[in-house]
Amino acid sequence: MNISKIVKNGVAAGFLALSVGHIADAQNKPLTAYVNPFIGSEEHGHVFVGANVPFGAVQLGPTQIGRSWDEFHGWDWCSGYNYISQEILGFTHTHLSGTGIGDLNDLMIVPANGPLQLRPMKFEKPETGYGSLFSKQSEQCHPGFYQVHLDKYDVDVKLTATERVGIHQYHYNKTGNAHILVDLGFAMNWDSPVKTFIQQVNDSTFTGYRFSTGWSKDQRLYFAIRTSQPILKAEFYSDSTLQNGQQVEGKQAKAALFFDAARNPDMILKVALSPVSEDNALANMAAEASSGNFEAYRTKADQIWEKSLGAIQVETRNDTNKELFYTALYHMFLGPTLFNDTNNDYRGTDKQVYKNAPFKNLTTMSLWDIYRGWGPFMSIVKPSLVKDIAGSMLAIHQQQGRLPVWPLVGSETDCMVGSPAIIILADAFGKGLIPAGQREQVYEAMKHTAQRDSMGLQYLNKLSYIPADKMHESVAWAMEYAIADAGIAKLAAALGKKADAAYFTKRSQLYKLYYDKQTAFFNGRFENGQFRRPFDPFYSVPVTSDYTEGNAWQYLFLVPQDVHGLIGLLGGEKTFKSRLDSLFTVSSELREGAAPDISGLIGQYAHGNEPSHHITYLYNYLGEPWKTADLVREVMQKFYKPTPNGLSGNEDVGQMSAWYAFSALGMYSVNPMEGKYVFGSPLFDSATLRLENGKTFTIKSKDNSDQNKYIQKIEFNGKPYPYTYIRHKDLMTGGELVFYMGSTPGKTYGVSAASRP
Repeated sequence: MNISKIVKNGVAAGFLALSVGHIADAQNKPLTAYVNPFIGSEEHGHVFVGANVPFGAVQLGPTQIGRSWDEFHGWDWCSGYNYISQEILGFTHTHLSGTGIGDLNDLMIVPANGPLQLRPMKFEKPETGYGSLFSKQSEQCHPGFYQVHLDKYDVDVKLTATERVGIHQYHYNKTGNAHILVDLGFAMNWDSPVKTFIQQVNDSTFTGYRFSTGWSKDQRLYFAIRTSQPILKAEFYSDSTLQNGQQVEGKQAKAALFFDAARNPDMILKVALSPVSEDNALANMAAEASSGNFEAYRTKADQIWEKSLGAIQVETRNDTNKELFYTALYHMFLGPTLFNDTNNDYRGTDKQVYKNAPFKNLTTMSLWDIYRGWGPFMSIVKPSLVKDIAGSMLAIHQQQGRLPVWPLVGSETDCMVGSPAIIILADAFGKGLIPAGQREQVYEAMKHTAQRDSMGLQYLNKLSYIPADKMHESVAWAMEYAIADAGIAKLAAALGKKADAAYFTKRSQLYKLYYDKQTAFFNGRFENGQFRRPFDPFYSVPVTSDYTEGNAWQYLFLVPQDVHGLIGLLGGEKTFKSRLDSLFTVSSELREGAAPDISGLIGQYAHGNEPSHHITYLYNYLGEPWKTADLVREVMQKFYKPTPNGLSGNEDVGQMSAWYAFSALGMYSVNPMEGKYVFGSPLFDSATLRLENGKTFTIKSKDNSDQNKYIQKIEFNGKPYPYTYIRHKDLMTGGELVFYMGSTPGKTYGVSAASRP
């Protein structure tokens, strides 16, 4: 049986039917009803499917059989789930969402009956181990809730969660030898257990830990499990060897918990997590899930999601766009994730325990991706979260001696390039989200991180370029460093550090050293000063090229910190327009071996990967905003669909959705540190932003439609507004922004140099 063909085709019709029915309900339904968590769960989206609350430490959901790269392209199971799969091994409590690397899927729970099976089933062979086939018709997922029927066991499963506690409800229709299997040795994707432990505390409580290595090199997870009915017999196994006593420790610890399902076929499990200790896991359970039935927790999770989504209320006649928008917000609220306990204890990257932290410690921060749009968007709708991100990153700097790149559950993965934490901190600083007493400390952390003597920085410290024969993907590293350096220069100037401001301003301009006039692209330069030859702007093989997850076409425009300087470097506005036009019209052909991240193509514009995300908005800098309108509408229509494969690339912990959410409101953060949002083409008749400061900002679009996609004029608070952007500080004071739309480009809007960003 070929899942990639049969299942993909067979379930698509059912998915679409559910989707149509989902959005055809009566008006005034809750916002959570517009969320479709299955969007992006197939192909390269890699989104999490399951139950959680916004930014929660627990992501409780199904885990499937990871495919090898050669069989069904295992990369598309990075989250542990792919919509085309027909089997579920069990339910794990941590998942990634939208990443290009796999990890987590910790603490496997299997509601089972019949003969005890201690190892996962083989693909399409449920008789070979634990796990079951399931039908898509039985599967439902809504914010904070997941349910499915496991055919092999004839068990109905429902899941929900608090911030730190996963809550399972199982109904056993088949009760013979009913048991719960806890498999701490289960490994998914890159993850492997190192040391695991589980013990029985009483007839309904079990605690333990799971230490593992993978993408996160030293992950330490502690847990507590509580059952709603007594466990009559608990068996403990080291791999498949039965142990004596009431506990087991080893690399592959497992426990089988048997209960009387014939007497009571309903079982509720509460599973609390902690990065610190078993005692803290028990305290988390006491604080968040001490009493109450499953439906009470499900209802509370739904209410939390409804309130979070209610930060923005949109009105539109197009329910599909509304579904896509609220699903995008939902995906944006999946991460980063809490990495502390209810008492604010957490484990740092130095593996020390920090007590009662004055901020919410956060992890799962895909900084290279989210600094571009997700971070600025959250600075509008959830600045308190940005403050916690800043606090978390500053603490990481103190613990590991540099700001993070991609922190994951207590480890630094060093995934991706540049210094993205600096960019997020620079944006937070400019928007007043760094407390006055921390500004010097934040600045010193940024400066120290940028002046290390490694990762290519040793060359930048001398105001030189990174040689392509000394460092792979040197152009990508340099371009990203230049963006971060512009952020440091901005802070230095604000703090009155003139010499530092001048130095980092020069560093932010070093991107120009890679411009190869002969090829008219940014190109790798060797230590002897020569550019790479032969040169192919379409070439992009990971590690061997000068670019990260892209090619010379996409990286030609990666200068958001200095758009006007880039225009000049390329030869002025006329030449720049021609080059920008060419990006969208040149062949979409990719060379053999190109990174799969280069997806969602219009010409060589690659919406499936983050370095392209600002490019459609660059026409505003050239007095041609109608081209931006054409392109952003095309991207929204072409690369965002209400289907399982509805994303053009990895979700990347919220950034792919952030582009859509921002753009649907009619704007985007081209320079993510400037505090300006450049206009595009709004989708909705109105959008009301309820800000944390108590203000309300309303966006209205008059005569908006698929045809009327061009802005004719703008009013702000009842007065003509001549600019093609709005400043963050003006948005945050509240008010009303009105776009007047038409079917042809406006004759005057955005044309004059004075109106441009």
